[in-house]
Amino acid sequence: MDVRVNDVVELKKQHPCGSKRWLVLRVGMDFRLRCQGCQHEMMVPRSKIEKSIRKIIRPEEQEP
Repeated sequence: MDVRVNDVVELKKQHPCGSKRWLVLRVGMDFRLRCQGCQHEMMVPRSKIEKSIRKIIRPEEQEP
C-alpha cells in the first residue's frame, strides 16, 4: 500500500474524540499518526494500519 508522509488516512473505526481521519507523520515498519480531531499522536505497526485504512487523501486533493 502506497502511504506517504503528509497523507491523511481515513480509518474504519473512529477515535474516541469522534474523528476518523489521521495525518501520517512517519512511515516505516511503524506509522506515526496524528488525530485530526484532538491532535493525539500514536505509533502503530504497519500491518495493523494497512488493514484498517478505508481511504487515502493526498495533500494535493485536500481543500486549502
